[in-house]
Amino acid sequence: MSNNTSPNQKKFFGHPSQLSTLFHIELWERFSFYGMQGILLIYLYYSVENGGLGIDKAIAGAIVGAYGGSVYLSTIFGAWLADRILGTEKTLFISGVIVMLGHIILALVPGLTGLFIGMIFIALGSGGVKSSASAMVGSLYESDELKPLRDAGFSLFYIAINIGGFLGPLLTGLLQSNIGFHYGFGIAAIGMALGLWRYALGRKNLPKPPIPHPLTKNDAQKVAILTLVISVALVGVITSGWLTLSNFSNVLLIIIIAVVILYFSRLLTNKHVSSEHQRYITAYLPLFIITCLFWAVWFQVYTVATVYFDETVDRRIGGFTVPVSWKDSLQSMWIILFSGAMAALWTKLNKKQPKTPLKFAIAMLLLALSYLTFVPFIITNTPMPMFVFSLILLGISLAELFLSPISLSFSTKIAPPMFKTQMVALNFLALSLGFTLGGVLFKDYLNTETPVDFYLLLCMIGAISGGALLFLVPKLNRMLKGID
Repeated sequence: MSNNTSPNQKKFFGHPSQLSTLFHIELWERFSFYGMQGILLIYLYYSVENGGLGIDKAIAGAIVGAYGGSVYLSTIFGAWLADRILGTEKTLFISGVIVMLGHIILALVPGLTGLFIGMIFIALGSGGVKSSASAMVGSLYESDELKPLRDAGFSLFYIAINIGGFLGPLLTGLLQSNIGFHYGFGIAAIGMALGLWRYALGRKNLPKPPIPHPLTKNDAQKVAILTLVISVALVGVITSGWLTLSNFSNVLLIIIIAVVILYFSRLLTNKHVSSEHQRYITAYLPLFIITCLFWAVWFQVYTVATVYFDETVDRRIGGFTVPVSWKDSLQSMWIILFSGAMAALWTKLNKKQPKTPLKFAIAMLLLALSYLTFVPFIITNTPMPMFVFSLILLGISLAELFLSPISLSFSTKIAPPMFKTQMVALNFLALSLGFTLGGVLFKDYLNTETPVDFYLLLCMIGAISGGALLFLVPKLNRMLKGID
């Protein structure tokens, strides 16, 4: 596939110039997403008098997990639209518009009604943006000349995510703490509008690959019937009272696990997937499981770490109290500072760099060590200085850099030709399952009277899974020979 880039064309930090357009749409989409995410948990559990909804903390954490899981689950729908109906580029633009509408609804419609309608729009739109943007980044590195730069390109793309993740919580946190939650949601909508404007300026230069597997008329009729059946069923379970706020995360977790099983089964049995790609996908299975566990533990930054920062860490600097959402900006700052260094390292090492399985194992072990740092402060009931909290976030951020951009890049490497975008969506299913599982863990296993047990559980998940993957590294490297 042509990426419309030649050695004499203008470059973006040494990479194809089209990366700049994708960089900016991702930056502003993440600005809106992380800006809203930074104040979502406290909006749910703060009292009505303080501008929140007054929901129990355990249920609030589960809702945040289910919401995050829904965002990444919808990447499957976005990828399907790209591969069967709209194409990748059109899906990306339309999804951005839907995200903006969701934030407008959150800003203008009060209470649970505005929350859930807005979150549905954002989840659907963000899913389309995530799968399409990542697939398009991968399409820029198809040539033999650019393939060695793929991991570095995704690391640069990851900087965009975290610039948005840095700026979003800063502004939404200021507005939330000084004016109100809905003003924070409003600035997220403005950020997405800026992203769409910048994307429109460079849209004509982006590669526009053909729709890989266009939907036939017969298939379209089946899809319409299936959509109707699912909609009626969903309305039925909600109106019957079977699906509630307290059990939604558990139900969603079961659905995502079923989708994952079906997805892998389809890829491993599809006649359009070569035996070579089936071998790669088989090797990806344990890496997928590790990725799910990674995000389940990492997700606690949005739950238990948020509550800890809100209620335990001294957030005062002189006469100023640091907004709760600024901890997310701090984490994004670490990512920004170290993403470039990591991208440069992978570029310099080139074929001598650690293989993907080893990078994932290192990520899990770093994550385990980071959460272990909370334990002595909780056992001794010693308030954690904000400086120490920031160093813990640094450890979590470094773990993220060893896994997240690499998993994006890896999914595009092993993707069968007819399933390019959907393979990226499968990678995001790991986040969907991980975030939803993380919400369930927070709801079911955090005991506020003995919180140290929960931190030790997170540490054990990271250490055991990371150690198990280290044992599998040699075998996985052999299975992935020629691709990684």
